[in-house]
Amino acid sequence: MKSVFSGVAMALAFITTANAQTVTAPPAETASSENAAILRAGTSVPLRTLTELTTEGKKLKVGYRFNLEVSEPVTVNNKIVIPVGSPAMGEVVSVRNKGMWGKSGKIEVRILYVRANDLQIRLSGSMDDKGVTGTAGVVGAAVLLPVAGFFLTGTSARIPAGSNMTGFVEEDVPITFAPGAPVGMTVPTSDPAK
Repeated sequence: MKSVFSGVAMALAFITTANAQTVTAPPAETASSENAAILRAGTSVPLRTLTELTTEGKKLKVGYRFNLEVSEPVTVNNKIVIPVGSPAMGEVVSVRNKGMWGKSGKIEVRILYVRANDLQIRLSGSMDDKGVTGTAGVVGAAVLLPVAGFFLTGTSARIPAGSNMTGFVEEDVPITFAPGAPVGMTVPTSDPAK
């Protein structure tokens, strides 16, 4: 009986050892580490607005989408993954127009995504601008002539074209680099005078 139990114990020990070796074996690489990388969540993406956003004229609405572009390259492993000029998109999330009693205008926007190398990468980040309130003028006018304060307004909010914003990558993005670097090509010029 003892030999049967020891045989079973040895077989179990062999199976356990074989399984342990299978589990600890490194997985086969699907891509060389030189050609694959990860654009990490939280990586900053410097952006610049391409159009002016303003509450002046009361035309700006919540949900309006506006264009941005990347103002500085974003790199991973010293290779550019988001080049300068890559298009990005933002959205207006809150608008308050200037109004009576010195109320100033206000705009709040958020960054949605950037497109680079056929990828749409989700971004987070926001910006806001608030016009100057006319509170001091309203108080002064209300003291002299109470009805006059009703007609005084604050200023409109404005985010000028070319304003800098920073977006942040929302989730890790696997990046695969093409093997080898592209080789420059020299094209001979032809002189039509010859």
